[in-house]
Amino acid sequence: MVLEVRNRLAVTPVQFRRVAYLALGSLTLIVLTGAAVRLTDSGLGCENWPKCGGTPLPPLSSHALIEFGNRAVSGVVGFITVVAAVLAFTRRPFRKDLAILALLLPLGVVAQAVLGGFTVLHHLAPGFVMAHFSLSLLILVAAFALAWRATYEPGSRPRATDRVAVWSTRGLLPLGALTIFAGTAATAAGPHSGGFTGQVVHRLHFKGAATLEWTIHQHATIAAIFGVAVIGVWFLARHRGASSQDLEPLTVLGVLLAAQGLVGSVQYELKLPSEMVWVHVSLATVTWLTLLWVVAAAGRLAPRAVEVPVGDRTAGARELELVGHPE
Repeated sequence: MVLEVRNRLAVTPVQFRRVAYLALGSLTLIVLTGAAVRLTDSGLGCENWPKCGGTPLPPLSSHALIEFGNRAVSGVVGFITVVAAVLAFTRRPFRKDLAILALLLPLGVVAQAVLGGFTVLHHLAPGFVMAHFSLSLLILVAAFALAWRATYEPGSRPRATDRVAVWSTRGLLPLGALTIFAGTAATAAGPHSGGFTGQVVHRLHFKGAATLEWTIHQHATIAAIFGVAVIGVWFLARHRGASSQDLEPLTVLGVLLAAQGLVGSVQYELKLPSEMVWVHVSLATVTWLTLLWVVAAAGRLAPRAVEVPVGDRTAGARELELVGHPE
């Protein structure tokens, strides 16, 4: 019976790749809708969880409908991730790496739902909101890895040999993560608490009234360093012989960072209007996915060749053999 069901659900590599990209797209969408909930002051539209008020259905108010709508979208996204996880086991040929990554997606959605519930129960405390967004980006790492690995069969892409270029590219990832984290702190100190008029939502205030200005300047400084690092890695890769195709992910990342800088400056001058903040958050999400693309496109390093003596073959002579040393 189980074998029959598995055969009925069997999918080809091409079909599974489409499902993987659908999962990636849906998980990206939920990040954007979640940001919209906060920036429309609807974060406490449903003041409890999992119900919305006293009933499973929301009351007829704009804030409640927006918050409940985000929960409904989350349910659809969760279903898509479950489908991806099931099909990872029915894909033919079966690949263990895809199955593990696919399983992380519904687990991540469940973790997000639980964390989202605690966020509501704690009245949008800044730490919970920051963790909620950060977890979304971690889930996107798994979703992107699934889509990327589903695109290529093992061994189909040549290993990279330029260790300097690859490690320089990989070094952009923690710097980019730090930039986005600093951005969540700036948002958590800003005027968009997620609650509507009459609701008390605490903000970050570790520096008192100067907290917002301080976090914005730290975020801007880290973002500037990140931008300079991206430019530096681009020129390094070009100097070391990278083709225009190899440079494409870094080029896109640089353009997105320039756009982010422009949007960030405009929203600061306009006193952080919610629409501009949403665009800034959306661009940050796309930038994060592009950064993952940059790191993935750099490739895995080929084993390092080292000389290992394997014994005397002739009197007074020793043969040397090249063996792989894992990175």
